[in-house]
Amino acid sequence: MNFSVLKQSITSITDSKSTISNKLQSICNLLKNEIDYYNWVGFYFKNGDKNELKLAQFAGKPTEHTVIPFGKGICGQVAVSNENFVVQDVTKQNNYISCGFQVKSEIVIPILVNEKNIGQIDIDSHKTNPFSKEDEVFLEFVCAKVATLFKQ
Repeated sequence: MNFSVLKQSITSITDSKSTISNKLQSICNLLKNEIDYYNWVGFYFKNGDKNELKLAQFAGKPTEHTVIPFGKGICGQVAVSNENFVVQDVTKQNNYISCGFQVKSEIVIPILVNEKNIGQIDIDSHKTNPFSKEDEVFLEFVCAKVATLFKQ
């Protein structure tokens, strides 16, 4: 897996003439298919004026967690903190919402538009301790590109 090549693919997707929905789905599919330890990839966005996140596009098994209150689980905590959250072993995290027994780790990166958190990318892995600083930097790049789709 080459993050430089993937960055080019992400840029091609975000620069395409497709709808935002299709672009987000293409990003989910690309990341899930190209990075073997990204077993579930999805976008959550703030649900209107409510203090909750709503699941948008994703690649992987369907989840029952389609709405997540702010502060709940890893995604909900990122919605409040506006900071990256890397959990290398979910069994060691108190405020964790289980998406299935196979999930061993999770990384969540906020999508900031004009310094406002509008959503996040959420990635689950079936491996413990799979995420490196490279993953975090790469996903920050992905979220910055996604943010450009929502800037006015």
